[in-house]
Amino acid sequence: MDDSIIELTLLDNREKMHKIVSHTQSEFASFRTGRASSALLERMIVEYYGTEVPMVQLAGFSIPEARVLVISPYDKGALGAIEKAIQGSDLGINPSNDGAVIRLGFPPLTEERRKDLVKQVKHRAEEGRVSVRNQRRAARHELEQAEKRHDINQDQLERAEKDLDKATSDAIAEIDKMLESKEKELMEV
Repeated sequence: MDDSIIELTLLDNREKMHKIVSHTQSEFASFRTGRASSALLERMIVEYYGTEVPMVQLAGFSIPEARVLVISPYDKGALGAIEKAIQGSDLGINPSNDGAVIRLGFPPLTEERRKDLVKQVKHRAEEGRVSVRNQRRAARHELEQAEKRHDINQDQLERAEKDLDKATSDAIAEIDKMLESKEKELMEV
């Protein structure tokens, strides 16, 4: 019987689960907490000379104060396009353009908005958990197929499934820990 099939399947599964956790973490970073953060804008798409470009490719970001984000375009011609993209987004912040840089002032969040953001973050966390479980299901299916082909035996399958369950619970626990941290951050006044 060949243990390398199990090792490869479990390794591939761990890598994919790690990517799911990382993606969930980047999703959490895009939620506004009342503090300035470039993560809110880095993936925002800007219509620049007829092409859709992520903002991170057009400008640098700095945070001179806790509630102020300064966007410095690499090309001053992009100022208008960046400003338009921010105004068209769901951030709810009006950009201040002085001809060289764009400043965003982040007002404190209202209690209602905080609760709404917590709901959205919980939804993203659940999407992450579901993705992890789907990944476990796919890996389990691969292992069961290997067992049907007699590449591995029943004992090896059971051991591999235990490893798979542990990796799944670890990934879900990591998402839950990130959710708890983000929730605390959002509810902080």
